[in-house]
Amino acid sequence: MKSQKQQILDHILKHGSITPNEADTHFGCKRLSARIWDLIHKDGYNIKCKIEHGKNKHGTKCSYARYYIERGAT
Repeated sequence: MKSQKQQILDHILKHGSITPNEADTHFGCKRLSARIWDLIHKDGYNIKCKIEHGKNKHGTKCSYARYYIERGAT
C-alpha cells in the first residue's frame, strides 16, 4: 500500500491539485499541510498553495488551501 504522501502526490499529478477536504475524504489524511511540507522540504517538489473561499457544509463562509505543482515544475 502506498503512503499517504505518495497517494497525495499521485492525486496532485493526476488531478492537478488537492484540498484538505479531498485528502481527508480520499486518503484519511487529517494533516495535509504536513504531508505537503514533506513533499517540498524532504522530496524537493515545487508545490504551491493558493487560498480559496467557499462555504462549509453548514453554509458558513470559509477559506481553505489548494495545493498544486506549477506546470513544468517538479
